[in-house]
Amino acid sequence: MSLQPFISLYRYALEPIAPFSWFGVKVCSIELVAALRLCTVLRQIKEDLYAKHQRRAGDKQSVEERSFLRDACTSLTIKFGGEAIIGPLLGVPPSFVLSGVPPGVYIAAQAIVEYIPVIPPMSLITELPLSIVDGFTRALLLCSLIPKPVITHASPVIASSPWTLLLSSLVIANGGFFITSMFSFLEPTPLTLTTPAAMKPYGWTATDLWCAPFITGLYALLTHAQPFWAELHSVISTVLGNTGDKVGPMDPEAARALCALILAGMFTTRTAKNYGLAWKRGVAEKIKTQ
Repeated sequence: MSLQPFISLYRYALEPIAPFSWFGVKVCSIELVAALRLCTVLRQIKEDLYAKHQRRAGDKQSVEERSFLRDACTSLTIKFGGEAIIGPLLGVPPSFVLSGVPPGVYIAAQAIVEYIPVIPPMSLITELPLSIVDGFTRALLLCSLIPKPVITHASPVIASSPWTLLLSSLVIANGGFFITSMFSFLEPTPLTLTTPAAMKPYGWTATDLWCAPFITGLYALLTHAQPFWAELHSVISTVLGNTGDKVGPMDPEAARALCALILAGMFTTRTAKNYGLAWKRGVAEKIKTQ
């Protein structure tokens, strides 16, 4: 299968768009889509949790009135929380420190989503096509935004460390969700400290949790982002029976497009499983993909 259509789609989606480009602000369409998608999902989750709380408790006194500041902080924490954690460890300033444009985009997206009168709850009809969108937006993060600060780091030890690369991917992609879950940002009640969803039974099976280092590692393997991955690619090729020329790296844009398709497949499978299209039995019934 040719990856050229998906490569061209990425190139188009990464072009600065008007009216932002008129003022020299680089905001691309895929960034806007990702911001609106995140804020929409968070609103759907909050409304679902509120409905469950009302059915369970029936006590309106325990419900805290939502504020735009709390909702905006939730979105910003999920987006930039992982960067805030890993950045100081690598000596790299987070993106929201260098520019106010990314936080501004998410705050604006939060305002737009909050003023929409009604948003339908999550369902198979809505989530299945959006799973493909999620695959492409997530691949941009895991294949382009996360690896670059690591592999171009001034320290040769950090730049060549596969563990640093995978750890950065895990923390940046999931750190924000971990914080908001731990402090109950999405719950209708006041902020309280609780066990994050990832640390509950079978929380480690969440697709969002393990797909981050997996996809970043796959991208690094295909593109030979670090010497370790080039050697590993050569070993795998030899084990599979290739005794000819040394295996060369894949074009970064093609590798990103391939990873996007794999992620889209993962998220589509998760959606099908969550909404009843996948067969479950035994232990699989206990596994909650998130």
